[in-house]
Amino acid sequence: MTENHTTDPHARQLLVLPDRDAAEEAAEELSANHPDLGELEIVRDALAGEDDAEDAQWLVVVEPPETGWTPTRLHALDTLAADYEGWREES
Repeated sequence: MTENHTTDPHARQLLVLPDRDAAEEAAEELSANHPDLGELEIVRDALAGEDDAEDAQWLVVVEPPETGWTPTRLHALDTLAADYEGWREES
């Protein structure tokens, strides 16, 4: 797992996951464990030049908490994404 570092504590975070089921399950778990993050958005991200749904990644869009991201919270996002065979990116 590659650890990501954020330069902006108020940047949106994306959990990049392999399929819709993983994205929905990760979003549900994240909402249950961190209700202060508000409503999470799940979006399909087709890979460049690919129209087939099988070639899509799914994103869980996570807006920053009012207090901003802490290293501990970002690590929790990294861990959750890895649990669902994905990763986190800053947007």
